[in-house]
Amino acid sequence: MSRLWSRFAARGVAVVLLSGGVAGGFYLSEERQTSRPDPGAQVAGSVTQIDVDYRQEQQVSRQVRAVREQAAEAKKRARAAAEKARKAEEAARRKAAEEKAAKEAAARALKPYDGPIPESCEEYSGNRKTGCALMIDAGFGIDQFPCLDKLWNKESGWNPRAHNNSSGAHGIPQARPGNKMATVGSDRETNPVTQIKWGLGYIKGRYGTPCKAWTHSQNTGWY
Repeated sequence: MSRLWSRFAARGVAVVLLSGGVAGGFYLSEERQTSRPDPGAQVAGSVTQIDVDYRQEQQVSRQVRAVREQAAEAKKRARAAAEKARKAEEAARRKAAEEKAAKEAAARALKPYDGPIPESCEEYSGNRKTGCALMIDAGFGIDQFPCLDKLWNKESGWNPRAHNNSSGAHGIPQARPGNKMATVGSDRETNPVTQIKWGLGYIKGRYGTPCKAWTHSQNTGWY
């Protein structure tokens, strides 16, 4: 009995040891498999990181484009503002020039002669000297004679015989028709004094002063 029991005992121990070894090997194998990296998980992690990097890159690209578009829009607005300012400045200069020209024209109209004023009629000779003296006698100031001189120099060159065949104008003042001057004297065809007196009366009655008559002549070509 003791010998048989010993055999069973030995076999039991062997089975226990074998079972323990198998179990230990199983657990060891499972632990090794657990600690070994999973290739699928590694690939999934890499894909996820690539996706994150791509999205970040796209976000940065969008931000860069937005900044560039804002800069371009700001530059466009700056150009438009500069062009508007340039046009406004040009319009202001043009308006100032027009206003200056208008003032100068008005000044010329008020003072059509801005040249030197003779001190006396002694500065002239011939019919011009006579005309200056008669003008003073008619009540005009010496400052009016330069205008009268220009006016009648243009009309007749102070020639009492000057005659326009087409219009019938005659004499120093180019009265039209010439026989109008007969109200001053019958010698109206050749006498410069008669012609000048009539001309001064005509100017005074129609224009007021020789300078106003000269201004009208400049603007229209006649007086």
